[in-house]
Amino acid sequence: MNPPPADPLRLSVVVPTWDDRENLARLLPTLVRLDALHEIIVVDASEVPAATEELVRASGAIYVRAPEPNRGAQMNLGAAHATGNVVIFHHADAILREEHLSSVAAALRDASIVGGAFYRKFDCRHPRLLWLEKFARLLTRRGGTLFGDQSVFVRRKIFESLGGFAPIPLMEDMEFSRRLRRSGPVAVLDPPMESSSRRHLRRGAWLTSIQNGLFILLYYCGCSPHRLHRWYYRQRFLAPNESAAPSALASQPAEELSRSGSFE
Repeated sequence: MNPPPADPLRLSVVVPTWDDRENLARLLPTLVRLDALHEIIVVDASEVPAATEELVRASGAIYVRAPEPNRGAQMNLGAAHATGNVVIFHHADAILREEHLSSVAAALRDASIVGGAFYRKFDCRHPRLLWLEKFARLLTRRGGTLFGDQSVFVRRKIFESLGGFAPIPLMEDMEFSRRLRRSGPVAVLDPPMESSSRRHLRRGAWLTSIQNGLFILLYYCGCSPHRLHRWYYRQRFLAPNESAAPSALASQPAEELSRSGSFE
């Protein structure tokens, strides 16, 4: 007896955002033109959501309001609204193209593949970033972390069986990647995903890479994601060539220091 035919692939894209209208204005027109997409879900935590909601609904995407900015929680909320059998978690500052979706479809023809992500490609071709791309590709191929800006995709049933992203304010992608890899074979795909290098260029490629590497090392050594989150976002409130007195940083409202998500 022949095995029953597999369910047709239905790809749901979930985009977590916070005050990100500029990136959404670039991203959504490209997504809505992709026939292979089943649906586009934007989970927004903007402080003033009306304009973002109008932009999303006008594009034909689904708007979901998040109660607070927490990337892991936002992605879980988006997945709960998704009706596709595969969910792609995508950042607003990267571009998803038809070639990416074709690559996902080809990989998932193998029923053993539980999910995966794309290799990385940095935009604004800055020579100091080239080594990062090659190094990240090598690490990912050898079982390294699937980071959020690599557009992680996962079969919906697998995502639900894993319980989604952990309720932590930082490193949610690293924690999920570890569990996803343990659940079965993953596919790391080409074409690579272009992720924004604006922060590398603003603060310097070496400084940003060393800082990110240090935070990752601390996480692997057991440092609390909550503590890392406080340290990471406290630093981000200091713009380049700008200083702030300790008292000024200490007076920042707790919610201002609780913007969550992966490294950018």
